Amino acid sequence: MDMLWNGWGDPARATPLPDTVTGLLRELLGVKPRAAASVPLEEIDVPGPPLEEAARRALEAAVGDRADGVRTDAETRIRHTRGKSTPDLLRMRTGDTADAPAAVVLPDGHDEVLAVLEACAEHGLALVPFGGGTSVVGGLAPGRRGTFVALDPRRMNRLLDLDEISRTATLQPGLRAPEAEALLAEHGYTLGHFPQSYEWATIGGFAATRSSGQASAGYGRFDEMVLGLTVATPEGTLDTGRAPRSAAGPDLRQLVLGSEGAFGVITSVTVRVRPVPEVRRYEGWRFASFEEGAAALRRLAQDGPRPTVLRLSDETETLIGLAQPDAIGTFPERQDAGCLAVLGFEGTEHDTAHRRAGAAAVLRASGGVLAGEEPGERWAHGRYSAPYLRDSLLDAGALAETLETATYWSRVPALYAAVRGALTGTLTEAGTPPLVLCHISHVYENGASLYFTVVCAQGEDPVAHWTRAKHAANEAILAAGGTITHHHGVGTDHRDWYVREAGPLGIGALRAVKRSLDPAGLLSPGVLLPED
Repeated sequence: MDMLWNGWGDPARATPLPDTVTGLLRELLGVKPRAAASVPLEEIDVPGPPLEEAARRALEAAVGDRADGVRTDAETRIRHTRGKSTPDLLRMRTGDTADAPAAVVLPDGHDEVLAVLEACAEHGLALVPFGGGTSVVGGLAPGRRGTFVALDPRRMNRLLDLDEISRTATLQPGLRAPEAEALLAEHGYTLGHFPQSYEWATIGGFAATRSSGQASAGYGRFDEMVLGLTVATPEGTLDTGRAPRSAAGPDLRQLVLGSEGAFGVITSVTVRVRPVPEVRRYEGWRFASFEEGAAALRRLAQDGPRPTVLRLSDETETLIGLAQPDAIGTFPERQDAGCLAVLGFEGTEHDTAHRRAGAAAVLRASGGVLAGEEPGERWAHGRYSAPYLRDSLLDAGALAETLETATYWSRVPALYAAVRGALTGTLTEAGTPPLVLCHISHVYENGASLYFTVVCAQGEDPVAHWTRAKHAANEAILAAGGTITHHHGVGTDHRDWYVREAGPLGIGALRAVKRSLDPAGLLSPGVLLPED
């Protein structure tokens, strides 16, 4: 099944907002009904594919002249246009296909990817890898106008190897996360990577963007799971990782991880796997304030015992129920209950019980009050629902978007205040006072990530409206010492701020890598690095 072309996920799961929520949006934020309905898919005009016949024949030959190996029909091209950020969806709903690829190529293996890159180089075609299509930072459209093709790895969806002694698995990049989990589960293993995009994102996309799952406190980020990568580049094959750790020079795996297709196309990923947990337990804890809750999370992250899932919603997010997306509109009785923390424990029965008891002692000593299993279980049940809620908000005429960052523990309060202030100030000045919510989504011994959600009226030009607010938030993040992105990736949305964060010498080094692996600049141009 393909994702909804102008929204998120499975169309059958889309649900309208409760009338109570719609009424509050109108009353409190001045949200107005949408002026026009979304343009139907069948009515969207997509310019004919501007591929020269010779280029098309070369691409077809690269994938073995297989039927449907190169697709140029309108629907396929529309479904491979941009990602799933709010600006992406708003543009698609108006029928804007300016970033549509000229063709979509579906190779079936590493050698075919190399052949596709050779064909693109021969005919001067830019290429953008397109996995699950879940990018929310402008990572799936080149940063320049011109003819390009999208490479869809969906046919590269196999478990290539499972080493049960070393507990490693080698996966192809086109596997969606649920498919990968199912293949591993047949042998009693799990990857343990469950980001909000889990149902649709791919293994290759996780590696290319340094994804971080909701259970990262226990399983780690995806880049921490990766032990080896095979990459097809216009200059040949790059193989990285022959041991779990090595002192043989700089780690080339780290160069590929997070490169967002700019250096090559990932064709296989070797990851560490773990046994499927015997039990999973989730629970909620209440804290009087976000500051108090953050201090408690820091204690667990630094001194343990560390849960598998550890997250904390601020007062606003807790109040409206976004800590449990499927509870929106139910308005729980304890609306004045401060901040909600969600903890999850996975593993053996004995280990889970031990860590759970130890964590409870730390949280109680930090001012926490156990709210029982219901809040945690409800979060787990609705953990992938938030993007559907965003679609419903857009349908109701609201502007809804997210952004994230990370910093050291000592800087968390200042970063939190700076980003909230930038978003609130910019949008209020524009006449659309927002609701700004936040939660700590990932924790480390030395710091944490902050994940913000913004809801306001759309204004006359919602894309431009959000762009101004996003730029203000980006400036606030850098000024407060945060990183421009923790797990969403760079893309065109963050590229210019990433350049400032990395500095001219760092960007110069990455440009040198780009010239070495992709001298013609064909791969994802302008997505990670500005063009020369």
